[in-house]
Amino acid sequence: MKILGMALIGCILVKPIISQAAGNSEEHVFEAEEDMIAYIDVAVATLWTEPNILREVDQPSASNPVAIWKWKEDMTYEQELQLSGDGMLETQALYGNKVTILETEGEWVKVAVDGQPTPKEELGYSGWMPASQLTYTTKFANKTNDPFVMVDAPTSYLYHTPAFRHQGMEISYNTRLPYLGESKHAYRVMLPSGSHAWVKKADAKTYESQKAIPTPTGQALVEAGKQFLGLHYLWAGMSGFGFDCSGFTFTLYQSHGITIPRDSSIQATHGEPVAYEDIQPGDLLFFAHDQGKGSVHHVAMYAGDGKMIHSPNSKKDVEIIPVTTKGYYEELSGIRRYLSKTD
Repeated sequence: MKILGMALIGCILVKPIISQAAGNSEEHVFEAEEDMIAYIDVAVATLWTEPNILREVDQPSASNPVAIWKWKEDMTYEQELQLSGDGMLETQALYGNKVTILETEGEWVKVAVDGQPTPKEELGYSGWMPASQLTYTTKFANKTNDPFVMVDAPTSYLYHTPAFRHQGMEISYNTRLPYLGESKHAYRVMLPSGSHAWVKKADAKTYESQKAIPTPTGQALVEAGKQFLGLHYLWAGMSGFGFDCSGFTFTLYQSHGITIPRDSSIQATHGEPVAYEDIQPGDLLFFAHDQGKGSVHHVAMYAGDGKMIHSPNSKKDVEIIPVTTKGYYEELSGIRRYLSKTD
């Protein structure tokens, strides 16, 4: 992968992108080829099942920068249902996420998202996205195994200065950017463009590596999830702008250093089986069609005291409800634990 001028050599030419993030913006051309590594250049990129299937209402999700709040606010309930009913979306990827380009078609690319395990694709969960939402710089690529700053607030902002002047891009929970230094109240981070910005310390933590993230308690996972109470559901959502059910559980675990499968049906086949009478906070509850005997269609996290926290469906927001709630309890098909049992 190279950052080149306007030349086009056997690849997609994407019109010059001027970064909207905080830091030193730099005009550059991104050229995409199959098997190349690239990085997400927007707050959250939405991956589609096919290229060029966006409706008019979806345009804010496919721009650079994106306008995810506008996209969600403008969609009617029927349009939200269409995303799942018509099988339009696959998953999402966060700012700075590494992806591998699998195919190219016009100004669209099919990518596999690193760190989102699925049996469908060895390199990670895949889908189509506009190439204009990707970038590559050697400076950023060389830092991806270095210590990083991870956002642990639902969303946060990038700033041009450590005094939080000149607010830039709003970024999501679980976004990870290379650590460059710090001031009293802010972390300096590298952006995928190779420039830098500042993030409030109150909204983030630093880690030497993924393995260095402390193993959480189940209650810590639940408390992290409570930050999102009232956040409206989004099919395929993987961010503090909106989650689907398995995106919610996946993200809570990944943000605590534990990677589980992306989809609920696969999450239900990993981890350790748990009997209902032995359930603990942080355990995942799975719900299936045909009174719990059919295919898994939903996942929630046990929150303690007979309750569960989940991102339910397009009608609702992240909520805590009793496990015995009608419509759920009859379909409970199994419980899985991804943490060691605590006394």
